[in-house]
Amino acid sequence: MPRGDKSAYTAKQKRKAQHIAESYEERGVPHDEALGRGWATVNKESGGGNLSGSGRGKPDTHVSSSRGGRAHKSGSFEQRSAAARKGWDTRRARAAGRA
Repeated sequence: MPRGDKSAYTAKQKRKAQHIAESYEERGVPHDEALGRGWATVNKESGGGNLSGSGRGKPDTHVSSSRGGRAHKSGSFEQRSAAARKGWDTRRARAAGRA
């Protein structure tokens, strides 16, 4: 199968890639980049095309969509900063207790 040929993908996989690409475009990602990300996500979750042939009917893992668009860092800047200060205070207090 030549690169870019989507004939081995199911209709559901094609729809999924299109929906993911549209979501990226709504967030300001260029069209070509959005399509690439959509297909990369489908490939990561399903391992490639599942249309026909031996060993192609594997279940999807949903590894990429399990995050659901959440940011890698949790909480706001203020919350992360407060947590960092609290950790610093704790480490300083424990170091003073050892001395």
